[in-house]
Amino acid sequence: MSLMGMGCDQRRVGISIAPDDSRNADQLLKNGDMALYRAKAEGRRTYRFFEPEMDARMQARRFLELDLREALGEGQFEIYYQPLLDLRRGEVSCFEALLRWHHPTRGIVSPAEFIPLAEEIGLIVPIGEWVIKQACLDAAGWPGGIKVAVNLSPTQFRNARLLSAIVEALDVSGLPPSKLELEITETVLLANTQATLAMLQQIHMLGVHIAMDDFVTGYSSLSYLRSFPFDKIKIDQSFVKDADDVDSSVAIIRAVTSLGSSLGMQTTAEGVETAEQLDRVRREGCTEAQGFLLSRPLPARHIPAMLERARAVVAGDISEPAPEMTGQRNREQSSSGRRRRIASARG
Repeated sequence: MSLMGMGCDQRRVGISIAPDDSRNADQLLKNGDMALYRAKAEGRRTYRFFEPEMDARMQARRFLELDLREALGEGQFEIYYQPLLDLRRGEVSCFEALLRWHHPTRGIVSPAEFIPLAEEIGLIVPIGEWVIKQACLDAAGWPGGIKVAVNLSPTQFRNARLLSAIVEALDVSGLPPSKLELEITETVLLANTQATLAMLQQIHMLGVHIAMDDFVTGYSSLSYLRSFPFDKIKIDQSFVKDADDVDSSVAIIRAVTSLGSSLGMQTTAEGVETAEQLDRVRREGCTEAQGFLLSRPLPARHIPAMLERARAVVAGDISEPAPEMTGQRNREQSSSGRRRRIASARG
């Protein structure tokens, strides 16, 4: 007679079977839960059988979670910046804040690895509040009218403290609200449209700018433009990358820029890596460009160098993407365990 351990959650099921997976009933249930966790990660209406590798992955996840819970208090987070170029003025108009985790032994942990975990266990709220405050503090010392852009997650929008956290960050830093830009994706709007739009309206009333990121990659982007007056729409890099070879990508860029112009919104082309792509998005009417041609994301101390590189790109002296700073990244990784750093700005 075989025994089975099973975990169930709505339309997802995790299954473990004795004696192959275990002869112990409690362990069978634990294995079933691990299989359920894998099924959850793969979507609804699915099931997964337990596999031994799942236990190793779960152990690794537990260790990562423990380290993540200590990271904020230990000062292991740092904000990197990537510039956005105003194509009309030929000057940097904004820096997007991007979060990096300098782990003392793991080195730089990819945001793709720890952000979903932070979302799942609720740590994204305190981490997000730190990012907003630190980004505002840094941006307050920048020259001219350069703004800072911070990404917001769906979990942050479900938190009642979001508005007060934004107000507090602006008050503490002295940054004018018009120099703060918040980026959201369609996922944020899908969560609870009416409540989310009400929150966006309140944020907008402060004078903070709102941008829709990854535009034209979702299902209902156009309807959201009608529901809420965004200040900016960011064209996903996949369309910019294909603009030289795929006519439909060019047509989409042209249509979005025309739409943005008619609605009084800026349009940012993401993923610009060459001078040819920069010329293309400029000709198609984009008002801003962002990508490795201007700079890779770098710590705040590199902002003067990023401004210089942007000037060289505009002058035509640079036409290729910025190289990875591998040596510097390795030095930062090796020193992160010796010195705790609070970032100068934030993805």
